[in-house]
Amino acid sequence: MNIVDLIFQRATAADNAVISPELRLTFGELEARMNDCANRMSADAAWPKKSRPRIGLDAPSGTDYIVVALAILKQNACFVPIPAELTASERAQLAKSTALDAIVFAKNAEDWRIEPVTHDSTPAFDEAALAALNPAFIRFSSGTTGTSKGIVISHETLLGRITAANEGLRIGPQDRVLWVLPMAHHFAVSIILYLYHGATTILAPASDPKVMLAMMREHGATVMYGSPYHYTMLSGQPDAAALGSLRLAVSTAFALSTEVAALFANKTGLHLTQGMGIIEAGLPILNLEHAKDKPTSIGQPLPAFEVKLDDGELMLRGPGLFDAYLTPWQPRDTVLRDGWFATGDIAAQDEDGCLYLRGRVRSVINVGGLKCFPEEVEAVLCSHPGVKAARVSARAHPALGAMPSAEIIPQDAAAPPPVGELRKLCQERLSAYKVPLFYTFVSELPLTASGKLRRY
Repeated sequence: MNIVDLIFQRATAADNAVISPELRLTFGELEARMNDCANRMSADAAWPKKSRPRIGLDAPSGTDYIVVALAILKQNACFVPIPAELTASERAQLAKSTALDAIVFAKNAEDWRIEPVTHDSTPAFDEAALAALNPAFIRFSSGTTGTSKGIVISHETLLGRITAANEGLRIGPQDRVLWVLPMAHHFAVSIILYLYHGATTILAPASDPKVMLAMMREHGATVMYGSPYHYTMLSGQPDAAALGSLRLAVSTAFALSTEVAALFANKTGLHLTQGMGIIEAGLPILNLEHAKDKPTSIGQPLPAFEVKLDDGELMLRGPGLFDAYLTPWQPRDTVLRDGWFATGDIAAQDEDGCLYLRGRVRSVINVGGLKCFPEEVEAVLCSHPGVKAARVSARAHPALGAMPSAEIIPQDAAAPPPVGELRKLCQERLSAYKVPLFYTFVSELPLTASGKLRRY
């Protein structure tokens, strides 16, 4: 089975599939472009001569990203998105962790090149076991260990999760979805879901609320999928009330605050629907019933899912759960606890069954929907000769949800290293969102009984 084949088997060729400021493609035109791109890729001498190669994609978000990504999936290759914000060392680590066979560098669907990737060691996972899963995607998230690991999603699992998610979203050919999120981070239970269910995806520039509103009006958007940051920007527009014509505005990526929810509702008359998206499970929870009176709740589980709290930790059970962790190799059944997936989120549930996220079991920091692991930042800080020890934690940020903040024990308390040096070091080795915004010098850091850093 290939999810791409199913998309176009179901589609009406003359219906609009994707609309951007520069281009409009029907499903028939999108399929033709995808097939042309796929044929040229497979004929390229640099395309890996093996079944189910792992192909990274480095490309800007837009219509052509969709074309090239579908072309990769069409050839039964395993698609590995490469986010634009990664540094050279982070890209190298991603390529090594996934044992990429090649990377497609694409300016657009016609202007791209394939660069083979060579490795000096064998993969840290079972290639035969991976291929047997019929893998469609490998994405990265925190899993349950507080360290980034590859998450494998098969074509069958992808179908299960977009079907389950759409029991709540109810997206169909009548819908036009206004899209503003980065495709390297949001593609499977979004772009793939919209295409599979016959909706039109309207690609709007994420940094220009005026154009967002103009495209929404011009093309009659019915659904919007964005972050609290985008809804805050839109609320500040003189004609923000036009957003009230949407039937559904989903808030995702990071926590929705009471202030943003109230601002948007006051400006538009529409209440934001917060959901919980998680790469291991898709979109299992959505606030469909209490968006008005409980806007900060992530809502209730969608019909296909069950939830429970295990000593406060949110557990999930349902279709579309990930197939395996890549490194170290862990098939799904070895990770689940009696069929339940432990999300790593601490949650509470009220008398209506509405769920509220209260924090993380472990230390990952959510910066505007991007995952920052304190251990990675601490390792960079501690590589400075003037740093004896460091602890990185989350500090609330009004627009991004949280930002990393560093506490540092200097080697010499009388002459701590300049903050500018520490910031520059982090900027050279880390993505911008991982660079601490705040630096505090301390004489000691709290430790657990076993001598590890205390995170809370």
